[in-house]
Amino acid sequence: MAKEESNISKRIMLQLSKSCRVFRNNVGLFTTNTGAKVKTGLCKGSSDLIGWHTVVITPGMVGKKIGIFLAVEVKSSKGRASEGQLNFIDKVNDSGGIAFVARSDLDAQRKLSEKLKGLSDA
Repeated sequence: MAKEESNISKRIMLQLSKSCRVFRNNVGLFTTNTGAKVKTGLCKGSSDLIGWHTVVITPGMVGKKIGIFLAVEVKSSKGRASEGQLNFIDKVNDSGGIAFVARSDLDAQRKLSEKLKGLSDA
């Protein structure tokens, strides 16, 4: 299952990199060869892919560019997001960012487009 999600992640990164900056966020805990414990990732439940999408604010808002935080939780067709992952997605969306679960590159692009349309309609 992990290999399938890894392949999906790579395809999503390629697709979204056409309009966004996207980075892999490896979340986990590992032990070094000296026995030290190392935590990785932003926080427990943070999405697999993070980055931003740049938008230009309307002239009435000075015409400056801003980056909107982007978080994509990658799942296989049968994978399920954990409660912590769904909470992270909710917090990002509630804070004005863009976050969602994606199961393919085309799913990610569709969801990004829908979220951006929702911002411009607001």
